[in-house]
Amino acid sequence: MTDFTMQTDADGVAVITWDVPGRSMNVMSLQGFAELDALVAGALADDAVKGIVITSGKESFAGGMDLNIIAGMRDAAGDDPARGLFEGVMGMHAVLRRIERAGMDPKTLKGGKPIAAALPGTALGIGLELPLATHRIFAADNPKARIGLPEINVGIFPGGGGTTRLARKLGVLAAAPFLLEGRLSAPDAAQKAGLIDAVVPPQDLLPAAKAWVLAARPDDIVKPWDRKDFRFPGGAPYHPAGYMTFVGASAMVAGRTMGAFPAPRALLSAVYEGALVPFDTAIRIEARWFTHVLMNPSSSAMIRSLFIDKEALEKGANRPALPDQKVARLGVIGAGMMGAGIANVAAQAGIAVVLLDTTAEAAQRGKGHAEADLAKAVARGRMSADARDATLARITATDDFAALGGVDLVIEAVFEDPGVKAEVTRKAMAHLGPDSVFASNTSTLPITGLAGAFDRPADFIGIHFFSPVEKMALVEIIRGKQTGERAVARALDFARQIRKTPIVVNDARFFYANRCIIPYLNEGMRLLAEGVAPALVENAARMMGMPLGPLQLLDEISLELGLRIARATRAAMGAAYPDGAVDAVLQAMADKGRMGRKAGAGFYAYSDKGERLGLWEGLAQAFPVAGAQPALLDVQHRLMFIQTLEAVRALEEGVLTDIREGDVGAILGWGYAPWSGGPFSWLDMLGTPYAAARAEELAESYGPRFAPPALLTGMAEHGQSFHGRAERSGAA
Repeated sequence: MTDFTMQTDADGVAVITWDVPGRSMNVMSLQGFAELDALVAGALADDAVKGIVITSGKESFAGGMDLNIIAGMRDAAGDDPARGLFEGVMGMHAVLRRIERAGMDPKTLKGGKPIAAALPGTALGIGLELPLATHRIFAADNPKARIGLPEINVGIFPGGGGTTRLARKLGVLAAAPFLLEGRLSAPDAAQKAGLIDAVVPPQDLLPAAKAWVLAARPDDIVKPWDRKDFRFPGGAPYHPAGYMTFVGASAMVAGRTMGAFPAPRALLSAVYEGALVPFDTAIRIEARWFTHVLMNPSSSAMIRSLFIDKEALEKGANRPALPDQKVARLGVIGAGMMGAGIANVAAQAGIAVVLLDTTAEAAQRGKGHAEADLAKAVARGRMSADARDATLARITATDDFAALGGVDLVIEAVFEDPGVKAEVTRKAMAHLGPDSVFASNTSTLPITGLAGAFDRPADFIGIHFFSPVEKMALVEIIRGKQTGERAVARALDFARQIRKTPIVVNDARFFYANRCIIPYLNEGMRLLAEGVAPALVENAARMMGMPLGPLQLLDEISLELGLRIARATRAAMGAAYPDGAVDAVLQAMADKGRMGRKAGAGFYAYSDKGERLGLWEGLAQAFPVAGAQPALLDVQHRLMFIQTLEAVRALEEGVLTDIREGDVGAILGWGYAPWSGGPFSWLDMLGTPYAAARAEELAESYGPRFAPPALLTGMAEHGQSFHGRAERSGAA
């Protein structure tokens, strides 16, 4: 079985079709590259062939390179991995360069054959880099299709020539959003941006590409960068305009990544250095920087967590072996922002939704939230008006609990109060069938206790959504002590239906995500109370790759919520409660009315429009800055270790049962330094012996909260890594 096949029509156009067996979307492999190269060479050598069209036998063109192969390339590269990687990457470049030159004489640029790409749908990564090497790119007018280079989001950059070709095709300024942000575009937007050349009706895709091939002139197949008169769009680095562009791009990368992510810096270096030399040298430079990134443990950790493990969890790696449990009809109790968001994403997934609240007006307001969100999608061209209307028609807003009859799953999303949750659970229970599953959307309350209000605890489960529901990718599924396998399977199948990434954890206060993020927030406030400069606290976190510093994150989630959580935790723990110093900071801010962004005042100052202006000037008076400031690394390690050690404790206590869920959940749930691949990947990078010793140092200096868990200490003594240990045990 082959990935590529070729047929030549009566007009002399060879159509090479990419159709990887057994895959819903094409992905490129080393075998695929070899097959493509051989077919192109055969077509170029055949006098009967006038030109080539490369297309797909699937609804999409390609999803990119098989990242499993990239993840294993370094290990397969032998004793000199950098050389092996570089030579492998240059082999891929050679295939694409042969397509680009299409048999033409390298000196006269004559004698080549036209090659077009015909994209029926989505084209990502190498799925766009391959077309960029052809002479004209046609795309079907498919509104579901997305075209772009998303590699930067998984810790690498477009290393198949996409970086060099796109920068030369569009100029650095225009290419930056696609290279440095991984922006994806619908076909019409991709054409306007210059990524592709033409958008045609789906039925005209192949005919249009063939017609162009037959009509192409010799000059049509010579790339601008192969001409002697080529000038870098927008100016090369030594040109005044180009110089300012590169300065701005460098500042943008530094500002966004704070130096924590290796791939954007490497990409910018490849573009800058490549802009100073001819194309073939630039390709070698790109390959060297790509090899540099692949040699960095960050890239393999990000690929593993954000692609391989994430995909495995979404496909049900930890799903009980039960028949399909998909949800056709969903009940949502509570039409506030969270409940309305859940109803919205479920309705968009084709699920009929009953949205219930105490009054019909409140329920209708919740539906109005979904309507407003969908209106934005229509205005931005992401959804048609018909699709919006069909989605809204699936949501029934009501105050009648009897409407829950016949639902497969109920999600309760009311106020975080056990009594309120118990009341609505009992009301719903009277109308549910014997096969329905009941879920509580709670961020802090133990599921086992909440299940006491339900007469079938085996069918009671926790489903913790993150806010805003429409944007956050993670769903935390909490298994109570009596939760049965069917409830877990249904929750996982529902998460897959609404295109969320699920992790399954066992019941405990704060579950997994919140038990790790709360210590991070608390440590930020401890540092502030100790006299550490607020800017040092915030920037230390961002320089470690956290998207938000702890003080800014507290403002976003509200200090009022922080106070509520603190009170509930103090009541539960009594004399063992360890965070009195943190409560003092929260209370001091509350006394000044500075409750966070929604209140227009918090650790940061805000404009009348809610725009963040900078750290509040009064912080220095409220929490005086000490004369001597700690070392940057100490602040960074306090903020990183406090959440990482909590992740290890969650694994040690059995709340987590799979380190894949720990790493993926940390990145998607609260933005844990994505460059690291997650807390367990970060500990593996540090090495468990160093991590345990450093935790001991922190505990000695700052308190027992940093004491290394016994699991970490034991692994350190044996020189084990978390992922290595999991692989050897045959379990995740």
